Order: sequence, then structure tokens, then C-alpha cells
Amino acid sequence: MDNDIKNWYLSNFKTFESTLNGSGKTAFERVRRGAITSFSELGFPTTKNEDWKYTNVSPILKHKYNLADGTPSVSPDLIKQLTFEDVDACVITQVNGQVIPGFSDEFKQDGVIVTDFQDAFKNHADLLNTYLGKYSKFKDESFIALNTAFVENGIFIFVPDNTTVEQTIHILHLSDGAFVSHPRNLFVVGKHSSVKIIETFYAQSEEEYFRNSVSEVVLAENAFIDHLKVQDESKKSYHISNVQIHQEASSNYSATCIDLGGKLVRNNINVVLNNENCETHLYGFFLGTGTQLIDNHTFVDHAMPHCFSNELYKGILDDKSTGVFNGKIIVRPDAQKTNALQSNKTLLLSDDASINAKPQLEIFADDVKCTHGATIGQLDDEALFYLRARGIDKEMANALLRHAFMSDVLENIKDESLRKQLDDLVIERFTEKE
Repeated sequence: MDNDIKNWYLSNFKTFESTLNGSGKTAFERVRRGAITSFSELGFPTTKNEDWKYTNVSPILKHKYNLADGTPSVSPDLIKQLTFEDVDACVITQVNGQVIPGFSDEFKQDGVIVTDFQDAFKNHADLLNTYLGKYSKFKDESFIALNTAFVENGIFIFVPDNTTVEQTIHILHLSDGAFVSHPRNLFVVGKHSSVKIIETFYAQSEEEYFRNSVSEVVLAENAFIDHLKVQDESKKSYHISNVQIHQEASSNYSATCIDLGGKLVRNNINVVLNNENCETHLYGFFLGTGTQLIDNHTFVDHAMPHCFSNELYKGILDDKSTGVFNGKIIVRPDAQKTNALQSNKTLLLSDDASINAKPQLEIFADDVKCTHGATIGQLDDEALFYLRARGIDKEMANALLRHAFMSDVLENIKDESLRKQLDDLVIERFTEKE
């Protein structure tokens, strides 16, 4: 099966490459061919691979998904429904990995670039080629290789030095039809600069499809990025996400990831703290029902001294759903005075739900403070009785307890209106289960 589907993608690549402009002469097209070579050598991961031990991707390989062709239809009402009220945001809409101009705002701030790859290759080619494909490791990870080979368009955000971007940038990813898409992001934030980015993932219908996303995030000295991701895909879909973050001195990266949808979901978040006094904050919440599988893999590489990382991932799993949390922290020999915290907590609401938790610490320095742990539990029956005794019905009482469990993840969202809307969304999902 693996070789058959791998050969099918390799064959499709030849057709895809023939449709591209540039006759294979641009710098990135050489990267593209290197990526397809890596994919050919790697194939798809199996459960014999330690990093994929608990996540079997064979359901993805049963389908021969094509790239979308033609102009997708977009519902204006749906776009309005999927954006956040009272949040000052520039919205960029992608459908099946393609930017839809009529449903994307024009960003206006001097010196700041917010555009798609097609425009960036024309007008900012030197800048794009400096960073694109330099941080995501397509030689080691087959899904990154597949994305790099097939990416046709993507979102490029560049913030120059000494710039505060006041308006939030919201990238709205939509799927329309049973296709494969390879969304790609490149975010580069200069020295002493900051930006807030939201990514949301939805479908226009409940179909099977495969979304394979890659983001490269680069923070220069004293840069700050606040990154929110909300994944609410079709419950029949497959969602693979790889995010590579590279931090320089005194930079601060803060990410909150919320996973609600998807049949099989895999999130890889890899961070390199490449200079002193970096801060990294990774917060996550996942809700699994039915037979969903939601897998979060984080890797924080403390390469230099005097850095701080903090991870908090919480999950609620019901029915026959499965969760995976694999959090790895490595403290390299030169990374003295490292402070690294990691916590994973999961509620299991049924006897058939399960979580595979694997916190990992590798420490090669002696002057550090590192903690990690994982806990698994159930809802408190006494707390439920207390709420019911005060006239709260069972449905709402359960929803309130679940919300209380995960609230310290959402409280890291600083925008009050945004946080309230996500609160409402999560509570709605809790009550849907009753």
C-alpha cells in the first residue's frame, strides 16, 4: 500500500511540475525537486517509527486525493460566520490552499509585507528565497517533503525591524471538496518587532479531504509573535500540521492551539531557542469525540543558555477517541541556566477513550530547572452533584466542569472579545455531546 500510494504521488508530481511557470529555473523549484527526492526516499511513516508509534496514517493512504483545480466556490455568509466579531483583523482567505482575492483584505502598513507567494516571488523574491524552505526539515519528515514538493502558493508575512503591527492578521483556511491541499506559511519578524497572527481551519462541507500544512516562523532579536491556531475541520478529514520556529536572542513566541475537528490530526511543533534569553510558551487544548485521533508532538530545543520555555496541553476525550501527547525537551551542553516547564493533563469521559502521554527530557547541562509531567483523570462527581443541587441541569453542569478544566489554556488569549468567542465555541461543543 505504501509503495503504491507513494508512487501515485510521485507520478502526480511530474504532472504538477509541468504546470508550473519558470521551467524549473527558480531557486525554490530546485528546493521543490530536492523535496520530492526526499519524499521518494522516506515514504510515509509507519507505527514502527518511534515518533509515529501511536498514530497510524494508513487511513490517509487509502485515498488518492487530487489537487483542487479551477476556482472554488466560496460562501460569503460562511466567511462572515467564521471570522471573529469585534477583532480588528486583516482576513486572508485560502480555499484548498489557494488565496481567494475577493475574500481577502489588503493589509496596509508601511514596510510590512502580507501577501501570497505568487506575488512575493515577483516582488520580494530575494527576501522570500532567503527564508523559505530553510527551517522546515523536509529531508527528515515525509509530510514536510510532500508539502514542499507540491506547494503552489502560501502566505508570506514579513515585519521589518522596529515595527509593531497593530492589526491582527487572520488566515482563514477553508476546504471545499475531497482534495489534498498543502498550505504553506512563512512568517518573519524583525528585530524589536511584534505581530499577532490567527490561523483557523474549517470546511465548507462534511467531506473527506487531506490538509497537509507547513509553517516556518522566524523571530529576530527581541521579536514577539502571538500565534493562535483553531482547528475545526470536518470530522471526516485528515489534518497534518508542521510548524518550525526559530528564535534569536530575547525573542518571545507564544502559541495557543485548539483542536476540535478532524478524523486524524497530527500537530508537530518544533522550536529552536538559538540564542540567549528566549521565551517560548506553548498552550494547547484538544477535544476528542467519536473515533477521532488527535496527536500533539512538541519539541523544544534549548540550544543556548538563559532561556525559558513553558508548555501546558490539556485534553478531553470521550466515546472511542484517542489522544497522543509527546512533549520532548532537550537541553544542550551550552544551555546553562535553562528553565523548562511542561505539563499535560487529560480527562477521559468514557471507558473506551484513551490517551498516550510521553513527556521526555534530555538534559546535557548541570545548572538547569526542568519539570515535566502527565496526569489522567475524570470529572469530579462531587463537583457535578454540587452544581446539580443548585438547579443546573446535567448538560450545563458537565459543560461548566469541562470548561473549568481547560480555562487556563484559553486565558492566555489576551484579546477579551476573541477569548469570549472561543469560550462560547468550546462550551457549545461540550453541550453538543450531551
